[in-house]
Amino acid sequence: MGEVQELRDQVEALIRRWHVYEVDRGGRPVIDFDCSPDRAPRRYRPVESRLEVYQELTRLRATAAEIGSGARQIGEVIRAHRAYAGALLGRRDPLYTYLRDTQGCDAEGWPEEHILQVRDLAVKALEGLGVRWGRDLNRDLLALEQPITGEEAAELIPAAARSLEPVVRELVRSTAKYSVRVQPDDVDDFWAYWLDGAGQDVRLRINQRYATFTMVQVRQFALHELLGHALQYASYTQVCAEDPDVPWVRLMSVNLPYQFMLEGLAQALPLFVTPSDAALVARVRLAHYLQLVRGELHLAVNAGVPLIECANHARARVPYWTDATISDTLTERSANPLLRSYLWSYPAGLDWWAALADSADDQARDRVLQAVYRRPLSPVQLERLAGQATSALK
Repeated sequence: MGEVQELRDQVEALIRRWHVYEVDRGGRPVIDFDCSPDRAPRRYRPVESRLEVYQELTRLRATAAEIGSGARQIGEVIRAHRAYAGALLGRRDPLYTYLRDTQGCDAEGWPEEHILQVRDLAVKALEGLGVRWGRDLNRDLLALEQPITGEEAAELIPAAARSLEPVVRELVRSTAKYSVRVQPDDVDDFWAYWLDGAGQDVRLRINQRYATFTMVQVRQFALHELLGHALQYASYTQVCAEDPDVPWVRLMSVNLPYQFMLEGLAQALPLFVTPSDAALVARVRLAHYLQLVRGELHLAVNAGVPLIECANHARARVPYWTDATISDTLTERSANPLLRSYLWSYPAGLDWWAALADSADDQARDRVLQAVYRRPLSPVQLERLAGQATSALK
């Protein structure tokens, strides 16, 4: 075994033990998807404390630095987990530092002109459906999209994924298999849909307390959760089985720099797969604008902008948002160490992937899509890949 693989295995063993520790305490899991599960499931001994995790990650970071460029991607994961562990211990780095260390991208906003252009695209797409911008937008859009029950959604989302699957597999060149189990939940948490699992076994949780269900959203989340996340994770699992010496950590966590790629693509996937589905594209265009507004609030609340000023800005940007929605948006992005990192990947990632969908040559686009179903990539790697794909066609 080479020194890179030995380091990777040490990091993975520590993450597994940390994961057990957090779950045993009733905390948030550290591992969201295991792309290299043990053939015979076993329980790992939990760490003694978060301080032990932080100290071990500090030691492993030094080892990665000694190895050099061959361990760069492992080093990025170590850095991200160390920053998150530090936040759980009470450390509060400036947002710029925290996002750079965890998500691998800068805490930078968007020009006003760009935000308004994205808004105009959303308004145009919605008006094409007969939905006007204003206080009743969300109500009118849900009514237009054919509301269904949560029980119906649990059956229809996998069915929609099966219908769209041949198109996606052809586009991304993946033959990986996966099986999905849909689990209804009712929890007081920020998410409406959540996917986790190991290997080829996927669990899709639907939080009926916060999720809404329409026929359009069935197609949206079939692409996002199953043909986005599930197929990507299953593809990584297949790659890891074919090459046990991959030089990257095989345990996916939402505080890592891969989320920019994963969440961005999952949201933007309809632009690549179903560009003629006007209702679904309108959903993506609207989500793009809303994510940019959430990104603005993320930056503002962490910069100490007065809360009333933040709330007034949100109301001006999105007239149908309630005070409860605005409150949760501010709280999640400032007070929760995991979400302060993770939720930045949504606006930053979607903005990048939407730009690729709207401007890239088809061949360059396909090269990028196929690559990201082979291995997880950080924002820097993704940008480099897109540049190489474009240059290769000139």
